[in-house]
Amino acid sequence: MSSCPALLIAAPASGQGKTTVTAALARHHLRQGRRVRVFKCGPDFLDPQILAVASGAPVYNLDLGMCGAEDAARRLAAAAATADLILVEGVMGLYDGNPSAADIACRFGIPVLGLIDAAAMAQSFGAVAHGLATYRAGLPFAGVLANRVGSAHHAALLKASLPPGMGWFGALPGDAGAALPERHLGLLQAAEIADLEQRLDLLAGHIAASAAADLPPVVEFAVEFGKLATPTPEPLLAGQTIAIARDAAFGFIYPANLDTLAELGAALAFFSPLAGDALPACDAVWLPGGYPELHAARLDACGLWPQLRAHAAAGKPLLAECGGMMCLFEQLIDRHGAGHAMAGLLPGATRMQTRLAALGLQQAELPEGVLRGHTFHHSRSETALAPLLHARTPDGGEGEAIYRSGRITASYMHLYFPSNPQATARLFLP
Repeated sequence: MSSCPALLIAAPASGQGKTTVTAALARHHLRQGRRVRVFKCGPDFLDPQILAVASGAPVYNLDLGMCGAEDAARRLAAAAATADLILVEGVMGLYDGNPSAADIACRFGIPVLGLIDAAAMAQSFGAVAHGLATYRAGLPFAGVLANRVGSAHHAALLKASLPPGMGWFGALPGDAGAALPERHLGLLQAAEIADLEQRLDLLAGHIAASAAADLPPVVEFAVEFGKLATPTPEPLLAGQTIAIARDAAFGFIYPANLDTLAELGAALAFFSPLAGDALPACDAVWLPGGYPELHAARLDACGLWPQLRAHAAAGKPLLAECGGMMCLFEQLIDRHGAGHAMAGLLPGATRMQTRLAALGLQQAELPEGVLRGHTFHHSRSETALAPLLHARTPDGGEGEAIYRSGRITASYMHLYFPSNPQATARLFLP
């Protein structure tokens, strides 16, 4: 059995500052010399990038639907064996979604810190805190932290509004200089924030000045996780080299996916199309999701498209997810209506939308096997190509189209490779 102080940071809704505060806590405790491991509830690529910089360690996802309970338990147990503190950032509101952050807290006994944006409230703060703590019987609720507080008097009003006995972990001020910048899919990628380290240090300073600074010694966050054996997949990809695009245009990569490919025996060759890197010598290519729409002109000029066409013409496997798939169509039409030439390996175009086009967990019953994952995008595909199949949503509804052309597999769905390592290997095998 492994044990470690642990805390799940949750909120009543999105936009309350969960990532900012989780990153601040991680950086504060890292500066105290503690080994901090951070996890993110739900399928997310952007928050984990920030949290990895804040904590100095890779950030893995916990989702009882996409990842599964056993996957989550193994990762928590492994972290607890070596870390001094585990932090888990929730997803949306504490009780939002099925499964929710509250489900993870209850499943693994992780105490919940309720983070509430108090900028526009006073005594109602206590009512919101009471609701978070008591809505679900048995939830291990540790207390609340007020965010974006205007003054010491404001903080005093908030604290006085709490029900008797509820934990108070202090108040954090609003600080535009430490805020994390955003765009249409969420936070900017960590590598795009030039002063990220300085912002994180500012945030850690705010935590150091609050009651949350002494969090581990004040509250017992010892959580026992069962020691589960990590299954080792058969090395089906031994001797295979997979080229993986990774830069600001292709940054949506789960660390667990990379681990799975390595465990399958693959050699991973990363390249940056935006930096002008040529496609490495490889047996297969993975184009992950990202922001090709923000870099369409540079991608068109970088020389990757003819290299991908030659790769596909040789009958070699190519997996393209979301933004990666957008690059395979003939054209990408941006938000201003301008068209940009893409690889032309799939007929048609993708068109950026002003609103979210799809969001949620998916499951794909591919010929190679069943894989779980999620979808989250602001564009739509316009193609005459018939899908190989459609993924399914958790309620059994029709999900994303999955296209197959030769050895190309393409979809808006982001696959979670650990959900079926053997099926993953088959996608990349010749």
